[in-house]
Amino acid sequence: MLPLEGVTVVSLEQAVAAPFATRQLADLGARVIKVERPTGDFARGYDTSVKGLSSHFVWLNRNKESIVLDLKAAADREVMDKLLARADVFVQNLAPGAAARLGLGAAELREKDPRLIVCDLSGYGSSGPYRDKKAYDLLIQCETGLVSITGTPEEPAKTGISTADIAGGMYAYTGVLTALYERERTGRGTAFEVSLFDALGEWMGFPYYYGYYGGTAPVRAGARHAAIAPYGPFAAGDGGQVFLGVQNEREWVKFCEQVLEQPELATDPRFDANPKRVANVFELQVAVEAVFAALSSAEIEQRLERVGIANARMRTVAEFADHPQLAARDRWREVDSPAGPLRTLLPPVTVPGREPRMDPIPEVGEHTHAILAELDGHAEPPRD
Repeated sequence: MLPLEGVTVVSLEQAVAAPFATRQLADLGARVIKVERPTGDFARGYDTSVKGLSSHFVWLNRNKESIVLDLKAAADREVMDKLLARADVFVQNLAPGAAARLGLGAAELREKDPRLIVCDLSGYGSSGPYRDKKAYDLLIQCETGLVSITGTPEEPAKTGISTADIAGGMYAYTGVLTALYERERTGRGTAFEVSLFDALGEWMGFPYYYGYYGGTAPVRAGARHAAIAPYGPFAAGDGGQVFLGVQNEREWVKFCEQVLEQPELATDPRFDANPKRVANVFELQVAVEAVFAALSSAEIEQRLERVGIANARMRTVAEFADHPQLAARDRWREVDSPAGPLRTLLPPVTVPGREPRMDPIPEVGEHTHAILAELDGHAEPPRD
């Protein structure tokens, strides 16, 4: 039995953040009924990379049932009320105020059903001057300062994944779990909100403290670290790159003595403490790469592994898909979809002896008729 079996989630969701949250709940066994507009979740149209399906949609929507409703139509609005009467959790990420205008505001819903848990997910929150501002992932990355510290000294960059959406989705997910646990103790549900801005703002903790109290924001350092050195890519003699990280002075001494075979560098006044190495990072790069120029990437990695210095190979996405660690730990499964079976990764939390749920990715409105028949033909099931 999966932990959330028996929990019903109704989600009026689109794009990335809310679907990411509800997919985590579905992976744990919750029944997630995805309410889509007649044209479907617009993330279905982001691309056609996965055998004609959208890569974002495939990633975010396994284990769900899809029902199509036009909530401005009276009959469909009545269906929504019936769904919510059976729900434990309601998640929505419409524009601020839109759910309330539809009669789906948290206060109104919880007045009808005090056990209901309501999660409102938005870009900037339900108040403040930015409340109604459009809040795409890139824009949140900009407003929280993430773009200003990401990229190279010459050019800022957004992260290559939807960091703000994922952050918001994860806090919505943990918020629902917390509310379910609280309801077990009190018998009452709760309403809470998560904004992408607040979520990513939490993740900006290190640069905030570093910059606000240190007086200077972390520099854009490409793949290097703004506050630790040596940390990042170094050129090898065979034209490859080795990525490594030295976290403390003990490791620095070991790195100089056993990897570079230049123990005198450990006490060089330019490099004998991490703040000095950061201040002289380009001189440090030259000193390290002068040694690495005589070694291949494989030889450098062997030296680093032998003495326990953290290192990695920069893999492409295709190489990640064939990563030996994933294969060795049997992390791949298949999930069905409108385009046929697709390979997908297991959820990150591994529980011994428990096989995660891997139900199909739904077509638009695939379960509409079945859900309507269930609502019309069955009495409301008891809830704990």
